[in-house]
Amino acid sequence: MRSAAPKIAVLGSINMDIVVCCAHLPRPGETIIADSATEVCGGKGANQAVAAARLGADVTMIGCVGDDSFADHLLENLKREKIDVSHVARRSNCASGLAVVSVDETGENSITVVPGANGTLGVQDAVAAADVIRSSHTLLLQMEVPVETIIAAINIARDSNTRVILDPAPAPKAFPSELLKADLICPNQSEAGVILGREIGSVETARNAATELTQHGADNAIVTLGGQGAVLCDGGSPKWIEPFPIDPVDTTAAGDAFAAALAVRWAEEKSLLAAAEFACAAGAIAATRAGAQSAMPTEEEIAQLMLNKGKP
Repeated sequence: MRSAAPKIAVLGSINMDIVVCCAHLPRPGETIIADSATEVCGGKGANQAVAAARLGADVTMIGCVGDDSFADHLLENLKREKIDVSHVARRSNCASGLAVVSVDETGENSITVVPGANGTLGVQDAVAAADVIRSSHTLLLQMEVPVETIIAAINIARDSNTRVILDPAPAPKAFPSELLKADLICPNQSEAGVILGREIGSVETARNAATELTQHGADNAIVTLGGQGAVLCDGGSPKWIEPFPIDPVDTTAAGDAFAAALAVRWAEEKSLLAAAEFACAAGAIAATRAGAQSAMPTEEEIAQLMLNKGKP
C-alpha cells in the first residue's frame, strides 16, 4: 500500500508559453514560416509542480504572476492539477512571465524567456513561504527567478532538514557557490558545461562533471545527456543510467519531467539510483509529446515504459 503523498514545495517561474512549430530553428538573420503557434501554460517552476502533482505528490507552488490576461489562466491551470497556489503572489502593473518556444521537426527547441512577474519573486516571498518549505519533504528549485531568492530558499530548507533539489536551468555563467548547498543538483550537459566552464558531451566527461559538482559542495549530482542517458554521482563511483530509446517530438519539458519525477520518487524512500532511473523514464516520455505541462506523464505510464525495458 502506498505511503502518504510526499510534500513538495516548488519555488520557481510561472509562464505563458507561445510554442512555435517549424521545420528548423531560425539562424541569425533568417526569417522562416512556421507551421503553427499555440499558447500553453509553462515556466520551469510550474512545469515541475504539475509533473510532481501528476505523480501523486502534495505540491505547493511558490511564485508570482502579473495582472495581465494570462494570470487567471495560469493560476486556474495550476488549481486544476490540485496544486496549492496560496503562495503565488499577483503583482500589480506587471506582466506575467512569457516564453517563446520554437520547436523543430526533430524535437529540438530554442527558448526565449521574458521574466515579467517572475523577476519580482523576492527574498521576502521565500521568507513568507518559510513554513511551507520547512514542512515539505523536498524543495524543488530552478533558475528562472532571482538568484538571491533561490539562495534564501535553500538556506531556509537547509536549516529545517528539508531536502533541496536544484535544476540549474538556465545556468548563469557566474554560478554562486551558495547554489551548491543542495542535496542534489541535476544539470543537463549544457548547463553542467556552463557551471564548470568546459564542454560536456560524452558519458565520460559527464562522469567527471558529476564528480566535480559534488566536490564543489553538492551532496549528489546527476548530469543528464539526452539520448545518452544520465550519470549519477552519489558519493561513490559515478553510475551511468542507460537511456530509454524514443523518437523525440519536443524536448522542451523533458528536463522538468526528470527533475519532478526524481523529487517525488526519491521522497518515497526509494534509492537515489532507482529514483534517477524513474526520472529518466519520465523525461523520455515527456520528450515524445508536444508542449510542456501537457507532456507530463503519470506514474502508470512511467511504470509501463520501465517494464517494457525490463526495469523493476
